[in-house]
Amino acid sequence: MPLPTSLEANLDLPLVAAPMFLISGPDLAIACCKQGIVGSFPALNQRSSDGFESWLIRMNDELARFRSDNPERTIAPYAVNLIVHNTNPRWEADLELCVKHQVPIVITSLGAATKVTEAVHSYGGLVFHDVTNQKHARKAAAAGVDGIIAVSAGAGGHAGTTNPFVLVHEIREVFDGMILLAGGLSKGEDILAAQAMGADLCYLGTRFINTTESQAEAAYQNMIIEAGSGDIIHTPAVSGIPANFMRQSLEAAGYPMDKLNQAGDIDYGEKLKPMDDEAKAWKTVWSAGHGVSQINDVLPTADLVTRIRKEYQAAKARLCGPN
Repeated sequence: MPLPTSLEANLDLPLVAAPMFLISGPDLAIACCKQGIVGSFPALNQRSSDGFESWLIRMNDELARFRSDNPERTIAPYAVNLIVHNTNPRWEADLELCVKHQVPIVITSLGAATKVTEAVHSYGGLVFHDVTNQKHARKAAAAGVDGIIAVSAGAGGHAGTTNPFVLVHEIREVFDGMILLAGGLSKGEDILAAQAMGADLCYLGTRFINTTESQAEAAYQNMIIEAGSGDIIHTPAVSGIPANFMRQSLEAAGYPMDKLNQAGDIDYGEKLKPMDDEAKAWKTVWSAGHGVSQINDVLPTADLVTRIRKEYQAAKARLCGPN
């Protein structure tokens, strides 16, 4: 479907850099927005709501200043990820801060809440919600979200197991808003392929771990470079619901590889660990998606987006000709 004018007019590529737990912060989000793609971060990457508010103030101030200094540039809006679940006692307070500072896009996870969409729509913001199956897409649609993120097989973090072609089609059957595709995407031609299958935007996470603005430590980035798609293990053993992690990291943390439960989709519910336990687990066990097989370097976000843009344009030229 056509993107809202407020979004389309401020995107240089149909791309969102996904919010990654413990990885994404204002440095990465601002660098993405300056390159014309949506940058984002989870509210919980700040240890308190006060700290989260300081990030929102910084985002608004720095991007406003950059727009003023560079009126000719396409500068994308930013997004904040809220975990809407009873294991996160902060989510309502953090939502109030999103409204106070008019966060352009709010990405919800682990719960699609009408309260969120009503609050964000009150000032003209957009709400995206991530799902791994059609059942959760129906709930998100009922909650009035503007976009649904199809988290397909091969995505980093809490991922599904459904083929991306099938998942996009199943979501479209029950939702007529924007669809964002996540799962194994890392190159410009992947964006074009996603658009051809019916996605409106693409959602890349793992590729942005290996940027200089990422909060990932060097050992994490090096492991991504060394890993292949076969090293990605889908298991609920770390956080209580299935997520993708690098085999090397699981082994280093002492997980018994022959006993990991390779479970499929599990309903969100009471299976999540408390947030403090979750943070400890993800600090020592590193998540990534199948896209690791295409990542061989660490570079500034500006250089990465330039590369992806050139790949996207080259793919369009191959299929459609220079015009």
